[in-house]
Amino acid sequence: MKTHFDLHFLENATETMRAIAHPARLAIVDLLSRNEELSVTEIYEQLDLEQAVASHHLRILKNKDVVRVKRDGKNSLYALTKPEYAGFLDILTKVL
Repeated sequence: MKTHFDLHFLENATETMRAIAHPARLAIVDLLSRNEELSVTEIYEQLDLEQAVASHHLRILKNKDVVRVKRDGKNSLYALTKPEYAGFLDILTKVL
């Protein structure tokens, strides 16, 4: 395959897109793009998900460094690691 990107970058990009490529995770990215940071409770309530489901999807996004978590007492606050992740949905809206 000929491309100006190296194979390591392409593999990492594929894994990151795979992590985001789920309706609940896309919704989480969208929600966090409109809010500086949110607790897991705020996320699951706003997206009408079960707490365990929201936590599962947040863990996947965290493991791929899409979101970061900060402890605030007993709460965990989530935020996007890079504001550019908000652009994923903008691009999808334009091409789909």
